[in-house]
Order: sequence, then C-alpha cells, then structure tokens
Amino acid sequence: MPKVGQSYLDARRKQIVDAARTRFTSDGFAGTSMADIVTESGLSTGSIYRYFASKDEIVVAVCEQGTEAFPKALTLEAVTDFLEHVRALARDKGHARLVAQIYAEAALSSALAAIVAQQLAEMRAAVAKLISDRKPERCRTDYRGFRDHL
Repeated sequence: MPKVGQSYLDARRKQIVDAARTRFTSDGFAGTSMADIVTESGLSTGSIYRYFASKDEIVVAVCEQGTEAFPKALTLEAVTDFLEHVRALARDKGHARLVAQIYAEAALSSALAAIVAQQLAEMRAAVAKLISDRKPERCRTDYRGFRDHL
C-alpha cells in the first residue's frame, strides 16, 4: 500500500471535521450519527474511524478548530478580518448555534469542558498580550490625567 503524506492526512481529517460541523450545525450533536458524517464527508466508514474513534472525538476536534482564526496581532486589519470571519460563520454556517451546542455539551462531558476552559483561558491570555503589546502612550497619559482629577 502506498504511503501518503501528512498534507493528505491533514486534508482528510479537515474534510471529516468540516462535514461534522455542517451536520452538527443543522441537526445537532444528538441528531447526527456517524453514518451522517460518513455521508456528508463522502468518505468511507473505515476512513472516518482511521482518524476518529468516536463521534465524541469529532465533537472535540470541531471545538478545537474554533480558535484558528483568532488574530495574532492587534491591528485594524487583523481585527477587521477576524470580525468578518465570525460574522460569516454566524451568517452562513450557523456558528452561533454550534457554539451553544458545544457549551451545552461541555456541561455533560468533562473532556469537552476541559478543552473549552483551556480555549477560553488561551483567548483571554492572547487578548491580554495583544493589549499589553500595544502600550499606547496617549492612553496612559490620559489615564494619569483622569486619575489626578479624582
């Protein structure tokens, strides 16, 4: 059997996660079976199970995929692109429904709850770093002036 490269493996995994995201958004976690994900992805059942042992693992992968678009720099362009990405997800792919399902499922799944908590902590830390990296002189001056007037 010929070996395949990592890029091929990554593309198949993404194909499965994207198919699951589509079905989870339209039918919910409980309403989506592995057979539904197989059908949506166009892959075989064996292919799905090569990458994921269960639907729960796919739910976790969908959740983990959520932080990829977070901006790496606090620039007008980066923030604008990020906000447009979030708007597009909400408008076109039912992202808000999916996030609500992830949070609800996290209440029942300690593994998913740990991932959600870790992602939120990483996002808070990233935002804090982006803000602290900016060090706007004018804001510090304005703050000191404001404080002096108290």
